[in-house]
Amino acid sequence: MSFSGEVKEELLRQVGKSRHCQIAELAAIIAFDGTGIENQLLNEKYHLLVKELFYIEETEDEVEEWRILELVKMWNRETATPQMESTVNGILLQQMCCRRAFIRGAFLAGGSISDPNKSYHFEIVCRTLEQANQLRDIINSFEMEAKIVERKKYQVVYLKEGAQIVDMLNIMEAHVALMNLENVRILKEMRNSVNRKVNCETANISKTVNAAVKQLEDIVYIRDNAGLDSLPDNLREIALLRLENPDAPLKELGTYLNPPVGKSGVNHRLRKISEIAEALRG
Repeated sequence: MSFSGEVKEELLRQVGKSRHCQIAELAAIIAFDGTGIENQLLNEKYHLLVKELFYIEETEDEVEEWRILELVKMWNRETATPQMESTVNGILLQQMCCRRAFIRGAFLAGGSISDPNKSYHFEIVCRTLEQANQLRDIINSFEMEAKIVERKKYQVVYLKEGAQIVDMLNIMEAHVALMNLENVRILKEMRNSVNRKVNCETANISKTVNAAVKQLEDIVYIRDNAGLDSLPDNLREIALLRLENPDAPLKELGTYLNPPVGKSGVNHRLRKISEIAEALRG
């Protein structure tokens, strides 16, 4: 099963304790599903909420559709006809707990989350721009940064950052999925940290090797064209040590001198040698 499927399986079992939260979630399912509840999991959640809201037993008959629509403010009493709009009546979404339930219902009806091992992407497909605006505003009321993008004939509300998707799972009360996502994020961050350190060390080693090769080239050039005896005593001494220890780091070279010299001192002498070699070449 996909990660998105696992989240929805968990949300199927999550039902708000308060009646007003159950109504908000049911309203979202109806609004986002549109013409009918076709998905098996969504159908199961729909009937679970109806059963809770109308206090019916499994053996009893189905609740009449108009009663359900009236409960979620989608029934016109005067004309006795459905008043189906893409947005949900704001009266149902005044409390934060109801907004959580609404987002949960919207995600069950039209949402998906990508596999966190590959990328971070959370989205809910909306039928109209008005519906997308309402959903985005409700999500952002939790200090999120949801955005809207048009995709073919639909509007998609989405989040891209891993941390915000973790927060969204918490908002919808998908706590098991949240922990699974956090574990993946921790592992990915550890791998990235290790890779950065390895790349940094590799770059440092490469830089050190390249510098040592250049130092050897300069010393050999001076030796072959002017002789190392042409160098001052302190420079000739470090030049000979570099020839004898081509792989040694600067700090180690300094310990071979008498008296010992620090890394900066060794670097200063080798730089002088480089300047002399360049002058000879020029």
